[in-house]
Formats: sequence, C-alpha cells, structure tokens
Amino acid sequence: QAQLVESGGGLVQPGGSLKLSCTASGFPFRDYLMSWYRQAPGKERELVGYITQTVSTSYAGSVKGRFTISRDNAKNTVYLQMNSLKPEDTAVYYCNALLIQEYWGQGTQVTVSS
Repeated sequence: QAQLVESGGGLVQPGGSLKLSCTASGFPFRDYLMSWYRQAPGKERELVGYITQTVSTSYAGSVKGRFTISRDNAKNTVYLQMNSLKPEDTAVYYCNALLIQEYWGQGTQVTVSS
C-alpha cells in the first residue's frame, strides 16, 4: 500500500528555518515526480514546488530563493528546506507523488510566528 509520511513541521520565528521530510513506501519512489503543496487557513491548496525524476526543480514565485527541494532515492525521501520564513508561510504542508497514480501525505503543520 502506497504511503507518504511527512515530518519536521513545527513553530518557528520569522526569519528562521525548518526542514520538512517526506518518506515514501509502497511504490517506486525514484520514478515519481515529487511535489510539496501547502494550504493556509481559509485558502486553497497551492503548489510550493516540485522535483522531477531527473532532479530538476521548480518553485512558486513566493518561495523562490528561500525554499529548496531535494530528494534521496536511496532513502525514498524528499525534503523541503525552508529558510527566511515569513508569517505568510504558515500552512499545512503536504507531500505529493505523481506518475500514473497520485498519492498524498497527511500533512504537517508549519507555523511562523513570534
């Protein structure tokens, strides 16, 4: 059974950093496009960025230059390094895997507040 499990969320002050992890199981991780999404209270879920099977990356304009996505196929894990965090980055962050089928993680809360 395919599964994505996120971890690493929490409370951080503005300007701080967090690194989220998403570990996959039950499907061939290396073959999948991996993405991070987020959903803030009262807002629609939005794409944060993605990393392709060939390790190309793309980011939303709001996070470009501050967030970095990487993957470790040996560990079946994708990462989201978040630097220079702002209060508007507060959201539940979700991991997504896409090829022919699509899988979602359960989400991890990130709160940026002083």
